Parts: sequence; C-alpha cells; structure tokens
Amino acid sequence: MSTRPQRATAPVRVPAGASDEGDGIVVGAGPVTVDVYIDFLCPFCKTFEQTSGPTLNGMVRERAISLVCHPMGFLDRLSTTRYSSRASAASGCAADGGRFVEYTRALFAGQPPEEGPGLTDDELIELGGPAGLTGPAFGECVRDGAYLGWTAYVTRKAIERGVSATPTVLVEGTPVPATPEAIVAAVTAAAR
Repeated sequence: MSTRPQRATAPVRVPAGASDEGDGIVVGAGPVTVDVYIDFLCPFCKTFEQTSGPTLNGMVRERAISLVCHPMGFLDRLSTTRYSSRASAASGCAADGGRFVEYTRALFAGQPPEEGPGLTDDELIELGGPAGLTGPAFGECVRDGAYLGWTAYVTRKAIERGVSATPTVLVEGTPVPATPEAIVAAVTAAAR
C-alpha cells in the first residue's frame, strides 16, 4: 500500500475567472504571470496586500501582468471554525459575482485575529456589500460552502508546488520576495 500523499484532483466546481488548472483566480491579461499565494487569516498577507496590492493592481491596469491569486486554507489550525478555508471559499463566491479583487480587500480590512473563531458566515456575507456583492446569490454561495472543495484543491496544489508560507510570490514561476520593489524588478526582467 502506498503512503504517498494523494495528489490534488480538480474539484467539481471552480469559481468564475479561475486559472486553466483551476487553482487560482486570474485578474488581468498581461504577458507576465505573477502568482500570489495568500491566506485571509495571515497577518503578513494583510501587510502584503497593503504594501504590494496597489503596485500589483497598477500593473494589472497597465496590462503588464496577469495576476493569479491562490487563496489558501493554510491557517485553518489557527481558527476554531476553519476560517481560512471559509474566507477563501467566500472569495470564490465573490469571483462568481465579478468582485474578487474588491472582496479580497474587504477580507483583509476586516481580518480577524488568529486563534479565534474568525468571522461568521453572516459577517463574510456582510463584507460583500461594500465590495458590490449585494444580491442573494453571493450569500447563498457563502452559506452553502460552495467553494470549500475548491479551497482544499488550491491548498493541496500550492503544497505540491512547494509553497510553505504565505504570502508567496512567483513571477513566471520563479519565487521573488513579497515586496513591491522585488516584484516590479522581476516583472520588468521577465518582460524583456
């Protein structure tokens, strides 16, 4: 009997805007691919969003990059309610509503502390309002846990790729420091 870990298999349902492999949400259509692995409970990811988010969003607007966000359930053990997975699944629901970027910002702005329950499903739904997710479909998607299987897949794929911490940034598959300066330099070099 094999003791090797089971390889990630694609879930039945993936959010709108998912990458070809289904393990991230693609934002933008530039020639250089930037993969960002995040966890919505990770305080370092919140800092990364605050410091590097504007730079990444600017490069998306300028059509310099295709940003692939991989929201992981990496820190479920630091929550009593598997908050990382539930928040990631909710971000998939936001992608279906065309508001992934806006909802990601809202999740980091409302980030709960580690070692607690995290936000309730109702609170996750409430965060959707300011992000433009006001229809019933978003709330139903969050309450149903529609993308919990997708989150598990995103997390397994990341671990298979050697991602061991969040945030992790890859530019054209090469790890770079999670700073605006390092990302810009790597994107500039890759575009040559």
